Amino acid sequence: MRTKLLQVAADRGLFGQAKLREALRADEEQLTARIMTTLESQAAREALFELEGLSAQTVIDVLQDILEKGHLLDKRSHTKARRFMIKLSASFDKLPSGLFISGVTAKDDHPLFTGGFADIFQGSVAGKKIALKRIRILYHDEVQRQIRTEICKEALVWQTLQHLSILPFMGIDQDTFPGYLCLASPWMEQGTILKHLKSHGPANLGRLLFEIADGLQYLHSQNIVHGDLRGANILISNEWRACLADFGLASFSDVTASTTTSHNRAGSLRWMAPELINPEKFGQRFLRTPATDVYAFGCVCLELYTGEPPFAGLRETAVILKVSEGVRPERPTCDPAMSDSLWELVNNCWEQQSADRPLSEIVCQNFISTN
Repeated sequence: MRTKLLQVAADRGLFGQAKLREALRADEEQLTARIMTTLESQAAREALFELEGLSAQTVIDVLQDILEKGHLLDKRSHTKARRFMIKLSASFDKLPSGLFISGVTAKDDHPLFTGGFADIFQGSVAGKKIALKRIRILYHDEVQRQIRTEICKEALVWQTLQHLSILPFMGIDQDTFPGYLCLASPWMEQGTILKHLKSHGPANLGRLLFEIADGLQYLHSQNIVHGDLRGANILISNEWRACLADFGLASFSDVTASTTTSHNRAGSLRWMAPELINPEKFGQRFLRTPATDVYAFGCVCLELYTGEPPFAGLRETAVILKVSEGVRPERPTCDPAMSDSLWELVNNCWEQQSADRPLSEIVCQNFISTN
């Protein structure tokens, strides 16, 4: 009804009139109030999960519209609405209509990069180069549907993030490769931070590390854990700024371990905190937290100075044993040398007990105070 009203108003040249704007504003306020009332009622929330077809799509689209326009001013309400939309999306196997983009063309049929469950293609839209992250498998059975659900979750989490140190999300393309969902983002000519440092040297490494920490702090301020922080998931923009990418393992920072699944244990072992490698030793279940991100940041510092992953000379089984026992990589002897203050910060990030690691906010302040 609302869409039809707007179309009629546009056709009759009434779209910009003050009375129409006031009516639309009042309508949005009522919608927001109803949504918040629904979110506070368990019975009302459960009733929404019974919807099907167009009704289900409409609810998701309304939630998306409210979130995009910033009608939920307090952080708690915004977070609650965002999480509820992700749950509805998984239940309905639907995404907000506004996330889909059209007019995308792929450069070729072969990916430029591969990894995990996805391949990266170069495409274009409106004359601009973009990256298309295409999931490698089609969805025929329950396992594949679960992977599709995870990709939809990645899109819904990623599309809310706006920060200079976060790779921008452009939308979802489902036309270029029929049967596949592709997550679209700007094409980064500089590639990963590892490639950038290899090509241009480490002169700006201190600034890049701060930008990584700044992006991480932003994620944590949004109650989001990255979950897979490492050099391969950090890209360099055309302005030579570090941008965190790949939110396939991102999660909310206050979820409980009971909500995790074996699928969610995926990740890069050499960057994993000890409580992720051996949860039982710490009396807990597998759960990514801001503290595990901070541990991974310490690993990224080492990786960017040496050009190699942590414990590069060891097999993963040996890494598991060493990290579980509290052993950490030795201080790098590369040129340029890692400063005493940075090495101290790295070791603080690597503390065996998660509660002893600094918050990402403190990590950022450390870079500011030493520059």
